[in-house]
Amino acid sequence: IVRALNDKLYEKRKVAALEIEKLVREFVAQNSAAQIKHVIQTLSVEFALSQHPHSRKGGLIGLAACSIALGKDSGLYLKELIEPVLMCFGDADSRLRYYACEALYNIVKVARGAIVPHFNVLFDGLSKLAADPDPNVKSGSELLDRLLKDIVTESSRFDLVSFIPLLRERIYSNNQYARQFIISWILVLESVPDINLLDYLPEILDGLFQILGDNSKEIRKMCEMALGEFLKEIKKTPANVKFAEMANILVIHCQASDDLIQLTAMCWMREFI
Repeated sequence: IVRALNDKLYEKRKVAALEIEKLVREFVAQNSAAQIKHVIQTLSVEFALSQHPHSRKGGLIGLAACSIALGKDSGLYLKELIEPVLMCFGDADSRLRYYACEALYNIVKVARGAIVPHFNVLFDGLSKLAADPDPNVKSGSELLDRLLKDIVTESSRFDLVSFIPLLRERIYSNNQYARQFIISWILVLESVPDINLLDYLPEILDGLFQILGDNSKEIRKMCEMALGEFLKEIKKTPANVKFAEMANILVIHCQASDDLIQLTAMCWMREFI
């Protein structure tokens, strides 16, 4: 298995991954958590985090195979499965970044709702890949992104409080793809009835207005949509709105040189008065 996992040919690595899957299934049947941990640890340290590219590729396909074999039990080992894969997101080799996307997609697909407590690290990794220069990596990350959005939408365990600081930090990115990624998540979270993003609007409102001045028509449109949804919510439940915290932000943007930003900020101010 070790030799095949290190092979430069994808087919050989694939065969090795199937062997790992078989092995882990046996350990699951025997209830042998120590053996399962040992396999994951070996795949992480000696393969996924190795200096050799073929070993890293072998480690990634091996970790995904572990996850498939574990099935619903993969939730018990998610931290160990996810971390080495996310490390490969920053690899200089675009093929490796693509394989990391593919591996994480398979891990997330099996774990489903169990990945929600690990959402922040996944979001962090994906937000970087959203701006990846390689089109294959970008399309791989978009598939993973869609899967993650489906899972979050149907989950009742999403931790908004711990996510907001990360969102607040990332919303100030100047990269168009990263901005598109951020806005798409804000729109998804706004659409989930159990998630009340309005409570945290003062923390992200300034960033939203900055994105409203983007050169891309599509991004401006998405941002207008997100702001429009928030304004609708504000009109519906004004009692819960932190007007004072947002007024200063709006005053600043009412003086913006960008027409759309200025006009939108003025429309908001009118609602506040």
